[in-house]
Amino acid sequence: MEADSNRSSGSFILMGISGHPQMEMVFFVVILASYLLTLLGNSTIILLSRLDARLHTPMYFFLSNLSSLDLAFTTSSVPQMLKNLWGPDKTISYGGCVMQLYVFLWLGATECILLVVMAFDRYVAVCRPLHYMSIMNPRLCWLLAAISWLGGLGNSVIQSTFTLQLPFCGHRKVDNFLCEVPAMIKLACGDTSLNEAVLNGVCTFFTAVPLSTILISYCFIARAVMKIRSVEGRRKAFNTCLSHLVVVFLFYGSAIYGYLLPAKSSNQDQGKFISLFYSVVTPMVNPLIYTLRNKEVKGALGRLLGKRTQTR
Repeated sequence: MEADSNRSSGSFILMGISGHPQMEMVFFVVILASYLLTLLGNSTIILLSRLDARLHTPMYFFLSNLSSLDLAFTTSSVPQMLKNLWGPDKTISYGGCVMQLYVFLWLGATECILLVVMAFDRYVAVCRPLHYMSIMNPRLCWLLAAISWLGGLGNSVIQSTFTLQLPFCGHRKVDNFLCEVPAMIKLACGDTSLNEAVLNGVCTFFTAVPLSTILISYCFIARAVMKIRSVEGRRKAFNTCLSHLVVVFLFYGSAIYGYLLPAKSSNQDQGKFISLFYSVVTPMVNPLIYTLRNKEVKGALGRLLGKRTQTR
């Protein structure tokens, strides 16, 4: 009865770092600053990709998808984190926790697939340059983007629904900054071995398999880059691919640690900070990684700012 009532009403308590209240304001300031930078950086990439005709290419189409995803990814969790860090109230409604669980997992799984799609785009650009625009036509780009978003949604519906069937037995203290599958499994009072097995199986499919695919594709890309005679061409291809690889390792490394380790046996404090890393830090640094080494984006930003200066 108590478990059933917990499913239909009441709220959960997101513990966060409540054991160290003196650190809460520090975390609040850092997370708020990171969130604002995330909004600024990713919104800038989306804006530039739409306004600058030179960026109307498949690469920037997928990059703007990644930026849109990162904006939604952080917004699904960070405002609630800030609310809980600001004052003594650490609660989140049952409906809010369920929504956060579904949305956070949906967007995380979508990013796993989207990074593979972006690797495929780079493979075609470097290894089949003469056929790049014919292969990566608008129809295929939209299809690959739709597969990424719908594939992530399907994963979320299955995993989140399965997780919510666990008996929580009135326990409402989630020892994390947000409601996500590993934290909810640790909250359960019954046997969770089946849930852990499903979590590991699905996460292996969405992390280890895509990561292996990306690394294999980059082996072919590296071989093709070495055949480019132009030093400038080699440098441009290397910079673009290196940016993508850094994003891949940041995201997949933290996701594998957070989701593939046994949910009951991993260190909870480490798990909390890993969750914080891929929900706050990674979406913030993604636009920085792609812009600092990308002359096209910096050029588009310069042209946009130049036009605004002239209109004034």
